[in-house]
Amino acid sequence: MAKITYIAADGGACTLDVDDGVSLMEAAVANGVPGIDGDCGGNCACATCHVHIDARWLAAAGAKSEMEAAMLDFAEGVTADSRLACQIMASATLDGMVVRTPLSQH
Repeated sequence: MAKITYIAADGGACTLDVDDGVSLMEAAVANGVPGIDGDCGGNCACATCHVHIDARWLAAAGAKSEMEAAMLDFAEGVTADSRLACQIMASATLDGMVVRTPLSQH
């Protein structure tokens, strides 16, 4: 299990306990985290779960797949720390991770 903190563009924060193997998108949608919609249900087909990963956690989050990188081409405000929350699965390694939702998703 990992404690993941989601920070909205307006600065509001929500910390969730996310079970191992559950995507950060699934946990956010199930708990009504603003700015993460997950319209495609986690199939890496929409980019409505675009988040910015805190720099300390980029390596732990793992590398982007080619599919994820291609899907991020459709998102606004993409930077080097951009990821799709549906592609990051919670584990103890991610305990304490901080992600931020972009202004364009609010």
